[in-house]
Amino acid sequence: MSGTARRRPFNGVSLIIAVIWLALDQVTKAWAAANLQRGRIIHVIWTLQFNLSHNSGMAFGRGRGFGPVVGVLALVVVTALLVGLRTNDAKLSSIAVGLVVGGAAGNIVDRLVRGGGWLRGSVIDFIDFKWWPVFNVADIGVTVGGVLLVVGSLWVRNR
Repeated sequence: MSGTARRRPFNGVSLIIAVIWLALDQVTKAWAAANLQRGRIIHVIWTLQFNLSHNSGMAFGRGRGFGPVVGVLALVVVTALLVGLRTNDAKLSSIAVGLVVGGAAGNIVDRLVRGGGWLRGSVIDFIDFKWWPVFNVADIGVTVGGVLLVVGSLWVRNR
């Protein structure tokens, strides 16, 4: 291969991770919706508990009523990340993008199917530490993926 040959991107890895993360998110949300009704709380360990919550706004329950705006922004971010995969060949970035896309897609699915109207649904949150806003598996993917993207970009910059 010549030095100018384009290296093959790991977008397949990103898509597999995104699909797995989306499925994990939706399965855990379905479990929470079925098992945490009528104020039932399951104490797990220390301050960790499972406590059903519905978020129609932005992060940390802020901006109620801005669900459609958040949903459209999430769709734009997911599209930009997927397009960016075509030019990126770093394994860490591929994993990070998969987590972010899978997590964002999980919350977009909630906004599409858990409410009245296009992107007007509420996101199911259920992981509660009592001292931090309630969140879900999708949020973990977005957060961890975002941190990995930052770490990856700093690492590339310092090479």
